[in-house]
Amino acid sequence: MENSYIPNSAVINEVRNLTYDTKLFKLQFKDKNIQKNFDYKPGQFVEIGVFGYGEAPISITSSPSTKDYFELCIKNMGNVTNKLHQMKKNDMVYVRGPYGNSFPFDEVKNKDILFVAGGIGLAPLRSLINEMLAHRNEFGKIQALYGARTPEDMIFTDELEEWSKRIKVLTTVDKGDFRWKGNVGVVGTLLTNIKAETENAVAFVCGPPIMIKFVIQDIVKLGFRDENIITTLERKMQCGIGKCGHCNIGGKYVCTDGPVFTYKQIKELPEALQ
Repeated sequence: MENSYIPNSAVINEVRNLTYDTKLFKLQFKDKNIQKNFDYKPGQFVEIGVFGYGEAPISITSSPSTKDYFELCIKNMGNVTNKLHQMKKNDMVYVRGPYGNSFPFDEVKNKDILFVAGGIGLAPLRSLINEMLAHRNEFGKIQALYGARTPEDMIFTDELEEWSKRIKVLTTVDKGDFRWKGNVGVVGTLLTNIKAETENAVAFVCGPPIMIKFVIQDIVKLGFRDENIITTLERKMQCGIGKCGHCNIGGKYVCTDGPVFTYKQIKELPEALQ
């Protein structure tokens, strides 16, 4: 039986710059059988490591429908990610997982879907958005709101444009520049521009903790039920297997009990969004 705690070697097939500090890595396990049997769901994460530097938990941003490779969106934030940003095509890394629970998929079919993402929080939602678009006729109205600090901080801009041809997509920045012609303000300000029939709707929220906190408050005011507001707490993770205790909050381990939680669950964990 495959031991999910042991990392497997993976080759970097492609590195694409998304912003000045964020890159998209396309990876493939060196062992073709491992790649063939690498099953994951939107919302799950892996631990990616570089020997001598450590490892970091990163959400899988590709759709599970892609079987020949998987993608990780990595922001340069520390020792491991800095080393990863120096790596090139054909370099080797080590990956273990997938870990954690996942976003509901079958459970939300035939419902209206609202995505609200801030900054790099679009990365884990991208997996779910593309998977839903691959099964578009199985879902109701889909709307996506995305905000970043500046236009230069926006990720997956090409895909945002493609998605807008099939679903409603609204974008905003905290601070614009002379080229920016769109909305200026935090992502929550976009909620006034959507049509929310909340009785049969589910909201997925991902971004910095402070953004999640205030966006959820706004979504509740729209009439979404607590159990139909879903978010991730991945920023608190470290080891991925519930051993280091770094992500322990109120008796829960984010890496093993999450990283996906409903707002109903989070309300019982006061420190979750601090």
